[in-house]
Amino acid sequence: MKELNSVLKSIKNKTFLPIYFFHGQEPYYIDKAVKSFENDILSEEEKAFGQTIVYGKDTNLAEILALAKQFPMFGELNIIIVKEAQDLKIKEEEQKIFEHYIENPVPTTLLVFAHKHKKIDARKKFAKLLKKQNQLFLSEPVKDYQLANWIADECKALDIKTAPNITFLLAEYLGNDLSRIANELHKLKLILKKDEVLDGSMVEKHIGISKEYNVFELQKAIGEKNENKAFKIVHYMGKNPKSNPIVMTIGNLYNFFSNIIIHNTMSGSNPTEIASAMGINPYFLKEYAQAGRLYPLKHATRVISILREIDLKSKGLGANQTPDDELLKELVYKIINVHQIKVEV
Repeated sequence: MKELNSVLKSIKNKTFLPIYFFHGQEPYYIDKAVKSFENDILSEEEKAFGQTIVYGKDTNLAEILALAKQFPMFGELNIIIVKEAQDLKIKEEEQKIFEHYIENPVPTTLLVFAHKHKKIDARKKFAKLLKKQNQLFLSEPVKDYQLANWIADECKALDIKTAPNITFLLAEYLGNDLSRIANELHKLKLILKKDEVLDGSMVEKHIGISKEYNVFELQKAIGEKNENKAFKIVHYMGKNPKSNPIVMTIGNLYNFFSNIIIHNTMSGSNPTEIASAMGINPYFLKEYAQAGRLYPLKHATRVISILREIDLKSKGLGANQTPDDELLKELVYKIINVHQIKVEV
């Protein structure tokens, strides 16, 4: 959520809007903002009289607005925080009351809504009014291709120095659960000594991701057609399916070979344009250029078909139920030897 820093800054400077309505699929930013409203404005003594927290499923909009219209008992501010606002059942007549309040807020009230996991209906009049007043804040998920950069920014904010590729490794294995990623990074911050670099050994020890036998090392080995190393990695991954689910491995390799296809079709273009089309950091173009030479367009296209075939088998489609560890070995063999085997495209 691009406005989060400005919201947190306004809290620090004690310059508030009368209403903050947070909504959207990504709960991390909403939770972070609400936590600051809850903890960084009033003292513990002031909270007893000047802060009210309600939950959407336990209240209604009429009750919330009744609280908002009250003046502070002590102090200068009356803070109303509505958590889980997505559970609010808003009636038609309540919407009109809300619209009136948006246009005529109580100046001593700070009203905060945390509407998580989904957007509000932008066609509603109250949504349009909130947007017009710059009081509507959308929290969208970080896209997969942006996740490594997001982690890098979080590391920078925490003053964590990282070895190359670590942010990409964390992105792949932790997924786009921003709350989990933030918790893991804060845990690592406490563990790391001053000027110590977060590297593969630290990640393996404290998060449980192997620095040698992970999907990125597999991708690299396959990209180099290093069959011996690739089979060592899938042997390890097959023995540790919980940490290395086959669906994630297939998805990663699908993205890898899709990017090889893009790289090969854009050969001769500006490197920045190629990296942008692939959705990657230009730093990794060299790896794709090398893989592209070993997997020309015809072969890379065949690999996509192989990945689809193994994906279907992993989901139980076909006559025989093959264990995932055996499917991984089949996958590696077929990809590396794609120039020799017949593939239905």
